[in-house]
Amino acid sequence: MNDLVVAYKPAIYNLIEEKSREIGFTMPSDLYVGSLLKTLISSKPKSNILELGTGIGLSLSWMIDGMDSESKLITIDNDPTLISIAQDFFGNDHRVSIVCEDGTKWLRTYKGNKFDLVFADAWPGKYSEIDEALELIKIGGFYVVDDMSAQENWPDGHQKNVDQLIGYLEGREDIFLTKMNWSTGLVIAVKK
Repeated sequence: MNDLVVAYKPAIYNLIEEKSREIGFTMPSDLYVGSLLKTLISSKPKSNILELGTGIGLSLSWMIDGMDSESKLITIDNDPTLISIAQDFFGNDHRVSIVCEDGTKWLRTYKGNKFDLVFADAWPGKYSEIDEALELIKIGGFYVVDDMSAQENWPDGHQKNVDQLIGYLEGREDIFLTKMNWSTGLVIAVKK
């Protein structure tokens, strides 16, 4: 088995990759993380999904591909240019709400339904407002963070943030946690 070969990509994936290169977006989500997100979301029919950090929409394409017709997804980013691009690609999908807002503010004020999966791919929900993000997850729901292995584009001292996050998550008693030294480094937690 070669786990580095992903035989399938969402139909729109290549268009988003092309747009990413066109605008010089240098923080795209990893292909393997996308595949995993699709698998996890596919296990949750009629699900409610949250993505923190829309970016240009590469992970979003995988998540949408894993959703059934009755699932809903909210994706949040504070960059209006990236949100506009995501709107162009996904704005017509009635299952998806694309929100341009600061993730910190959103997490602190959201009062809606809890989520079956939270993919925290931005500072809020990953390195800040962790409690708020975890509180929004249903029992049996997933919390997924990527980029836990050292990356070339990390600023000096960022490893300390990663170590603190992992230590904090390991100390929580309301989640089961798995750390994966795969792809960009993943942490997957399930709410007890």
